[in-house]
Amino acid sequence: MIEGPILAIETSCDETAAAVVEQRRVVSSVVASQAELHTPYGGVVPEVAARHHLGTVNAVVDDALAEAGLALADAAALAVTRSPGLIGALLVGVATAKALAYAARKPLVMVDHLHGHVCAVWLDPVALDPPFVSLVASGGHTRLDLVLDYEAPVLLGQTIDDAAGEAIDKGARTLGLPYPGGPALESLARGGDPAAFEFPVALSGREQADFSFAGVKTSLLYRVRDLGAEAEVRRADLAASYQEAIMRPLAERLVGAASRAEVPAVALGGGVAANGRLRALVEEHAAGAGLRVAAPALSLCTDNAAMIGAAAQFTPAIPWPEFVGEDAIPTAPTGGVAA
Repeated sequence: MIEGPILAIETSCDETAAAVVEQRRVVSSVVASQAELHTPYGGVVPEVAARHHLGTVNAVVDDALAEAGLALADAAALAVTRSPGLIGALLVGVATAKALAYAARKPLVMVDHLHGHVCAVWLDPVALDPPFVSLVASGGHTRLDLVLDYEAPVLLGQTIDDAAGEAIDKGARTLGLPYPGGPALESLARGGDPAAFEFPVALSGREQADFSFAGVKTSLLYRVRDLGAEAEVRRADLAASYQEAIMRPLAERLVGAASRAEVPAVALGGGVAANGRLRALVEEHAAGAGLRVAAPALSLCTDNAAMIGAAAQFTPAIPWPEFVGEDAIPTAPTGGVAA
């Protein structure tokens, strides 16, 4: 484990983030969102994201250091998201971290983004220690991992097609909601009946650990088409029922996996973990199974650099200057979340 503050950088998608983390404590965390830039397109445009990272990353790093009251020389190590993500966006963060670490003669930790989401609950005030089962659900990933050791989470199951966040965003678009779709869908769903419409839940089964959301997304499209003009009147019911069809299997399979593994806790991570209905369902199912629920603050669910600093504590550092030849990797590793 690294002794001293870690300066972490995250640029895997459309958030430019930097943070200073020391052990479990988040000393500072700065996130510059690009949501408004991508709103006209209804989703993240990779080239736009990369260009914006280029113009923002240095200022975000400076702000994180200033908020922590530190200089670059005070960092014990630097950490950066290496994979997975948009290659252009990743390259900006990796190049920046390599340059700073080289100039300061500091070691560099190349972190897996998904490992960061798992490790977010390690940070104070949640401070969860293994063993537990982790659900990471975001726009690009949906997976369950058995965490017996933060260094090597073990994959239990994952989506076989669309990620939960992708299904939410596309469902929101079908209902005519603005980007980003997750908050808009959740807000609309609060005024609807989650039992008003029945949507299919794929891969059902008591011991199922994989997920599939392509079918429910298509089902919503057909339901809106069949309702015609009535769909506008019943948008809240459609949103609530659709949200339920995504969140309920996430909660049920998370708690089911933890019960089968005989661990005392479950943990949430990723942007979808900010959804209030998911949190309520997990609490409900976990209470019935006698499990603790560990959920990070909403700011640590969406992409941030503090979680990258946390994962860096469990990832081997590359000594100066051996990291010079390292590079970003756009695809996820197989078998586990740790890089």
